[in-house]
Amino acid sequence: MEIFHISAECYPVAKVGGLADVVGALPKYQNNAEHRVRVVIPCYDTKFKKENEFECVHWSSVKLGNFNFPYSILKEKTDQLGFELYLVDIPDLFDRKDVYGYEDDIERFLSFQIATLDWITGRSEVADVINCHDHHTGMIPFMMLYCHKYEKLRNIPSMITIHNGLYQGQFGFNKLYYLPEFDLAHVNVLEWDNCINSLAVAIKCAWAVTTVSPNYLNEINYSANGLESLFNLVRYKSKGILNGIDIEVWDPEKDAMIEKNYSIKNFEKGKQENKKKLCKLFNLDPTKPLFSFIGRLLEEKGGDLLPPAAALALSENYQQINILILGSGSTIIEKQLNTLLQDYKGNYNTFIGYNEELAHLIYAGSDFLLMPSRVEPCGLNQMYSLRYGTIPIVRRTGGLRDTVVDFGDDGNGICHDQATVGDVCYSIQRAVNLYDDKEHLNKIRKIGMNTDHSWERVCQEYIEMYKLISNKK
Repeated sequence: MEIFHISAECYPVAKVGGLADVVGALPKYQNNAEHRVRVVIPCYDTKFKKENEFECVHWSSVKLGNFNFPYSILKEKTDQLGFELYLVDIPDLFDRKDVYGYEDDIERFLSFQIATLDWITGRSEVADVINCHDHHTGMIPFMMLYCHKYEKLRNIPSMITIHNGLYQGQFGFNKLYYLPEFDLAHVNVLEWDNCINSLAVAIKCAWAVTTVSPNYLNEINYSANGLESLFNLVRYKSKGILNGIDIEVWDPEKDAMIEKNYSIKNFEKGKQENKKKLCKLFNLDPTKPLFSFIGRLLEEKGGDLLPPAAALALSENYQQINILILGSGSTIIEKQLNTLLQDYKGNYNTFIGYNEELAHLIYAGSDFLLMPSRVEPCGLNQMYSLRYGTIPIVRRTGGLRDTVVDFGDDGNGICHDQATVGDVCYSIQRAVNLYDDKEHLNKIRKIGMNTDHSWERVCQEYIEMYKLISNKK
């Protein structure tokens, strides 16, 4: 099949969260399965763009209402990522460091979607399926169906993959004129709660809807930031497909970013060497259990629970545990976490920001990984931690429920039900007790390291979904 993935992110080109990891991995495995796969993302001012060679395969201008923006389609020359990568270069809108967070984000991502469809429409080859990712590409299924200039694409199946339904890309009808001309008889398709909701539009118009875990598909039927009734309405064309991880990138035996490589045969020694390195960097004691957090410091991730939970856990286990936080997000949460440094020096530390190499070392050197998420459509961190023999401590929600089973039920992790300080601290105490039972601890680590979360299985589920909707032509 000839497959297009259209996204705002793709690792290692541009990454904010798990969306980038999925779009950087799934296409590679689909390509390995002998499908022709192309990934299209905006051209940001990133390190990857500066350090690699691209060739211009198309140039034109994109019309956004009364504005015209020149753009070019740049192809990465060597296909080093395992698939064909294309960047949509619109200098006036995307020649910036950050992916999101600008006042003109609506204009930026609408122009990206229109330019992408203009290019695809003009190609001689016809795609078999177009897989859109999250609301930043949510208008594409609508434009393929109803915009006159894309009539050639009308019978090409489109699919929307929802990585996080909390973010929906709403904008007012005062910007309706940005869209290419279409029959206004279909304008009602755009409306949701008195505005244009990009994610709702995609859900209505795409031939299929997928979420990144089966349990998240169930959850959004009753908790989806206002789209619950719509998700119930399209359940017939929806499927939850659990994400995988790139086991070539996340491999403790070959990972060049960690201090000491190891396998399931020698993980005790290997993890301890990485733990020593990590503790040296952050002034922690490698003889004590190390609890870490990696991620965005936001309420949806349970980030607001971390300062009080860390303070309580450190007080209850005075000088008996270590806690390390890597992440950024809410300035309030960041300040609260940094304040704890004054009282728990030697047992607690933070790194505000994100560092990919440090993240790998934390997965390898930690004993436990904290994930007290309120919302977790899939979650990849728990899969990375399992791969590295680090036991995840998770709240049962979304993909965390699909991937982590409590060790009390002969599983691979530690689970709690509520996003509360009490539940987090109770789970930490269970982990402290488990840490003292090395035989049981190592048994659970082995279970985790043996868990198969590779993309091969996931890749086939996507292909089957593409074939299913292609048969509806």
